[in-house]
Amino acid sequence: MGCEIVTVSADTQFVHLAWQREEKDLADVKFAMGSDRNGVLAKQFGVWNGGFCLRGAYLIAPDGKLMNAEVNFLNLGRNIDEIMRKFKANLYLSRKATEGCPSKWKDEGDATLQPGPDMVGKVHEALNK
Repeated sequence: MGCEIVTVSADTQFVHLAWQREEKDLADVKFAMGSDRNGVLAKQFGVWNGGFCLRGAYLIAPDGKLMNAEVNFLNLGRNIDEIMRKFKANLYLSRKATEGCPSKWKDEGDATLQPGPDMVGKVHEALNK
């Protein structure tokens, strides 16, 4: 899809290897897994929590612009389908900057919105014409 995926945690590369070997859902992982043992990156992203990290997912454009940020506490997993929805929406919006992708938007061709003062309080009506 034209993106690079990198996961980063405060775990060591040995813990990453153990997770990939033992966790069946990670068996086919092909993306880079980085270690941030001192929390330098975690502190920059605001997820450092005194020796461990909150669970964050970030979409960053090639120019370094932060497009989306999601931070969950330790006991709430991230949803790859929702992350991919946001990724596809950002790709779409990079070509259609005057449109808006509502929360249920999933793929090109789904209903979009034309943000502006006339849309306030009328999103439901606009999506259900």
